[in-house]
Amino acid sequence: MNIEIVKSKIHRVKVTGADLNYIGSITIDKNLMDAANIIEGEKIHIVNNNNGERLVTYVIPGIRGLGEITVNGAAARKVNIGDILILITYASMSFDEAKKFKPTIIFPNEENNLLS
Repeated sequence: MNIEIVKSKIHRVKVTGADLNYIGSITIDKNLMDAANIIEGEKIHIVNNNNGERLVTYVIPGIRGLGEITVNGAAARKVNIGDILILITYASMSFDEAKKFKPTIIFPNEENNLLS
């Protein structure tokens, strides 16, 4: 039996952009992606602390060091610039593997989305 558990989490980042006309996804500063062990194209769950919206999309890398968190495509209607998000990825593994697995969780500076 496999179960899904939290693999990576970026806790409390601020939306810096919302691009309705982009083809879709969320753009995340590459430094945050690396620190959270998230890769390009990975499925990601977005939780909007401001309005309770929850959605699923995929990740595209942003420029390193800018703190970019841009929600793209139709999902851009679910956020406002300045909203606080929690970004979560999951992994599927056996129950025994899951009991030993430790997720990568990062806490960027909520004002600028940068790592300390």
